[in-house]
Amino acid sequence: MSGVVGGYGCGVNPFASTGAILVLFILLVIITRSFWI
Repeated sequence: MSGVVGGYGCGVNPFASTGAILVLFILLVIITRSFWI
């Protein structure tokens, strides 16, 4: 956990930051795949 997302997630919910990072990672993969195709 790092940055604003990690600090906000740890302050509110320990799993919130992990979920946010996971969602951002999935979105990044989808965007890169769409560009490659």
